[in-house]
Amino acid sequence: MALFRLSSLCLLSVHKALETSSAALPCSPIPTSPAPTTNTTATGFNTSCIGGRRRRRWALVSKSGRGVRTVECRAAVVEDVDEEVLVPAEAEAEEAAEEYDWRQEWYPLYLTAQVPDDAPLGLTVFDKQVVLYRDGAGVLRCYEDRCPHRLAKLSEGQLVEGRLECLYHGWQFEGEGKCVKIPQLQEGGKIPRAACVRTYEVRNSQGVVWVWMSEKNPPNDEKLPWFEHYAKPGFQDTSTIHELPYDHSILLENLMDPAHVPISHDRTDWTAKREDAQPLVFTVTERSSRGFAGHWGRSKNPALMNFLRFQAPCVLSNDLEFVDKAGVKQYFSALFLCRPTGQGKSMLIVRFGASSRSPVFNLVPEWYFHQNACKVFEQDMGFLSSQNEVLVKERVPTKELYLNLRSSDTWVAEYRKWMDKVGHGMPYYFGHSSLSPPKQPAVVEQAPVGLVAGISASFPAKGGVGTQHAPNPANRYYRHVVHCKGCRSVVKTFQAWKQTLVLLSLAAVASAILASAQQWKVVLLASAALFLAGSSVCSFVVSLITTNFIRTHRRL
Repeated sequence: MALFRLSSLCLLSVHKALETSSAALPCSPIPTSPAPTTNTTATGFNTSCIGGRRRRRWALVSKSGRGVRTVECRAAVVEDVDEEVLVPAEAEAEEAAEEYDWRQEWYPLYLTAQVPDDAPLGLTVFDKQVVLYRDGAGVLRCYEDRCPHRLAKLSEGQLVEGRLECLYHGWQFEGEGKCVKIPQLQEGGKIPRAACVRTYEVRNSQGVVWVWMSEKNPPNDEKLPWFEHYAKPGFQDTSTIHELPYDHSILLENLMDPAHVPISHDRTDWTAKREDAQPLVFTVTERSSRGFAGHWGRSKNPALMNFLRFQAPCVLSNDLEFVDKAGVKQYFSALFLCRPTGQGKSMLIVRFGASSRSPVFNLVPEWYFHQNACKVFEQDMGFLSSQNEVLVKERVPTKELYLNLRSSDTWVAEYRKWMDKVGHGMPYYFGHSSLSPPKQPAVVEQAPVGLVAGISASFPAKGGVGTQHAPNPANRYYRHVVHCKGCRSVVKTFQAWKQTLVLLSLAAVASAILASAQQWKVVLLASAALFLAGSSVCSFVVSLITTNFIRTHRRL
C-alpha cells in the first residue's frame, strides 16, 4: 500500500511523512524598567542590526503604565539561540562563488507521452519562450517561440503537413528552423536566409523531453539526468504534470520539506495525519555546485531512511530501498522535475515509481490519482503563493526571514545555501545569505470571481460555455487537465455520458406520461431516476477533475 499512498498523495516519501517538533521560539528579555509589567500588548515590530546582521524585535508595553519591557526574538541570528534547535551556525559559512550558467543545463519540458501530435506547444524556461512540436516524421523539434517576420508566437500557429506554420501570415518552418514557405513571396522570389528561427536541442530520455538552453555551446549529454530505478526491468511509475503559481525555488523547497505533510495534507489519505508530526533526522552526505544529497527519516523510526538528492537546476529525487518479508529488495522512488516558467510561475512533472505495487492500485482509475495530486498541490497553493510574495517584497536573503530548525528544515537551508554558491549564474535568485531579486515583481494571473468563476469552473473546456479568457491558477483544468491526454479524454467521455443520460431520462419521463399501463409508468419513471443518478455521477467526476478548489477549513 506504500505506492498507493505515493501515487495518490504525490509527496516525497512512501511511508508516513512527518513534521517538525513544535520547539518554542527562544527569546531573551531585555528589561528597560525595573518595574514588572503585566497584561502586555505587542505595540510594534522593527528590525535592527547586530554585528552586520538583522534581528527582529517586538516591543511589549505594560497596560498598567508602570513601564515598558522589550522582548527580542532573534529569529534569524543562529549564534544567539539554542544550536540544538536551529540549523547550526557553522553550516552558514559563506563559500566562494563557483562558475555556473543556467543556460548550460538541461531543463524538463514535458512528458513525452503528453506532447500533442497535431499542435505546437508553447513553453517557457525562466524568461525564454520556446515552442515544442512533432514534425511529419514524429521527430521532436524545439524553436524559439517567435516568428522572424513580425514576432508572433509560433505556438499560436498550427501544423501543416508536419511543418510549423505561423498563424499570422502563414510562414512555415521545418527541420532545423529553416523557413520553407512564404505565401506572400512573389513568383520566383527566394526566401531570405534570415527567415529562420533559433533552434534548441531536445532529448527524449526515460519518458521526459529535455531541452538544452545554451545558445553558444553544444549539448552536454553528461549533464542529462538519468534515473537508475526507472531503467530497472518491471519498474512501474505514474506521472502527472502541473502548472503552479509560484517560483520554482519555492516549489523545490516545498517538495524537499517532508515536515509539512502531516499538517498541510492531514487526512488527504490514510497516511497523512497531523498527530504524526514529529522531529526528523537529516544527514548531509554530498555538497557541490551540482546540488546536494543525504539521508532523512523519522526520529521514531530511524532505521527506515530515505535518500534525497537535489540535482541542479531542476531535479529532486527521493528514494527508499528495503527488504520485504519475502527477502526481496524493493525500490520506491518519488521524482520531481521542476521547471522555472517565469517570475512566480513553475511547471512540475511528478513521477512516482516502484518495483512492485499492491493489486489495489490497479483497481483505481488513473484520473483519480491525478485529481488527488491536484488536491495536494492546491492545499499548498495559498501559503506558497504568499511566501513567494513576501520574498519578492522584502528583497532580503532567506536567513533574515526564515527560522530553520534542525529537525525539519535541513534540506531547505541546504538548498538556499546552494543558491548562494551558484545564484550569480541565474536570472534571479534568493539565497540563504545573498540574493539577486528579479527587476520586476512576479506576475500573478488573476482568476475571475463570482458568477463568472462558477460558470468557468463548470464549463472549463476551451470553446465551452463560460470559457475563461485567461488561465485560472485555481482551476484544475488549467493546472493539469490541459497537459494530460488521459484526463482530457475522461472529461470528454463523462460529459458525453452525462448528456446522453439526461436525454434518456427525459425520454423515459415522456414515455411514462404517454404510457397507459400503470406498471409501465413505474418502470419508466424508475428508469428516469436511474438515468438522472448516472448523470449526477458523471457531473461529479467532471467537477472533481476540473473544478476550483476550496479548503474546507477556510470556507466561509
